[in-house]
Amino acid sequence: MAVREERDETVGSTRPAWFAWVVRAVAAAGLAVVVWACVTAWGAVVHGHPAYAVLLGLTALGCVLVLWRNRRPRPARARWRRVMDVVLVVGAMVWITAMAWLRPFTAVEPALAAMTSDSAVTVTETATEIRLAPAGEVSGTTVFFQPGAKVEARAYAAVLRPVAEAGHPVVIAKQPLGVAFLALGAFDDARDAVPGAERWVVGGHSLGGVVASSEADAADDDATAPVVGLLLYASYPAGDVSGSLTAAVESVSASRDELSTPEKIDASKADLPPDAGFTVIDGAVHAFFGDYGPQPGDGTPTISHDDARQQISAATVTFVSGVDR
Repeated sequence: MAVREERDETVGSTRPAWFAWVVRAVAAAGLAVVVWACVTAWGAVVHGHPAYAVLLGLTALGCVLVLWRNRRPRPARARWRRVMDVVLVVGAMVWITAMAWLRPFTAVEPALAAMTSDSAVTVTETATEIRLAPAGEVSGTTVFFQPGAKVEARAYAAVLRPVAEAGHPVVIAKQPLGVAFLALGAFDDARDAVPGAERWVVGGHSLGGVVASSEADAADDDATAPVVGLLLYASYPAGDVSGSLTAAVESVSASRDELSTPEKIDASKADLPPDAGFTVIDGAVHAFFGDYGPQPGDGTPTISHDDARQQISAATVTFVSGVDR
């Protein structure tokens, strides 16, 4: 069977019709990814940092424009322009794959219920952060928290709410695209915006803990409102801070974690100050440090999520209260 061709008499070259169908298929796949992300993670898209929602919108708009322009056979183009067409198609496929990979883990109960204000805690939410403010007497020690990779910020509301109930304000960052390294300025923003903070405990889950370690190391000797504590949830620093970090450290990990494994946590002891505390939640897994459902590659728990959350919250309150001086 002869291959159908689109002939451009001006350029004198031909363009296979199948290429137009490839372009349409890629555009349709892009729209499918946008719809899939919105249907399966709508809460995180709406309540997360706006960067992902904006990129989804741009992706949908671009795919619709491509489908519109390719609704009819297009004339062939010069050779160099055909090469550019191939490059653009490949680039579009990479972009669409990235949009699918960046789909966030959406917060589930009881985190959603913990986002409701009551007589003990006032919850406020903006495009870039969540604040849990004690309604009663407020401590001078405030907690700043970096979520794990691609995890919606609301997922940590239930595990950190007891900290606010104990009198310590909590700020949870909303990271652009769910990547902590893209929220390096969030701690500085929180320090400028939270009145009355005399000391800070900086914490994070997984990748968020890696960034929190750097933030704590950089601000532990500040003259005003220094970082006095580093809280690590299933995490460890990217490098050795054992000789430079003066803040107290508490590492809370899970015995059944297959992502930040017990072996990795044990190895991180050499990179942390010798007086760092280590609490292991027996039977818990990586995803139990937030409420966002199971996580690919994680281990199999042998205790309930509620039990693990209670232990994690208790260890956190004990640590934060201990550095509140």
